[in-house]
Amino acid sequence: MGDFQHSIDVRRPPEEVFAYLSDAEHLPEWVSGLQQAKRAGGDEVDVVAVGGGEQHEDRAWMHADADARSVRWGADRVSDYHGELFVTGIGDEDSRVTVSLHTPGTDDPEHHDQVQQDLERTLADLERRLDGSATG
Repeated sequence: MGDFQHSIDVRRPPEEVFAYLSDAEHLPEWVSGLQQAKRAGGDEVDVVAVGGGEQHEDRAWMHADADARSVRWGADRVSDYHGELFVTGIGDEDSRVTVSLHTPGTDDPEHHDQVQQDLERTLADLERRLDGSATG
């Protein structure tokens, strides 16, 4: 099992950043390997992802708490996989996004390092998108 965490700072107000991150349909725009995400009702989200050269369809869950500016998620197919993110204000115009991830099967140090690098790359992509320097 592995626990991972990484933060980024973006030049957008926290309310705007949270609104973007709490919308499940935006996930494929910044989560690598995720091709589609659609709300299925309540906290359930139907996702289509590509991993290991194969496409996977799954039912996941995603819960947003506007008061805490937090989003928690997990996937039914992968036992004990879950994560959460928090958006905090840095003044009125900037935000910090902190993501914590818990995933099974990362006992191997090389795999552990790869998951951390993937998390950092994903948040760097998110930072570019939110700062307006990403295309698409």
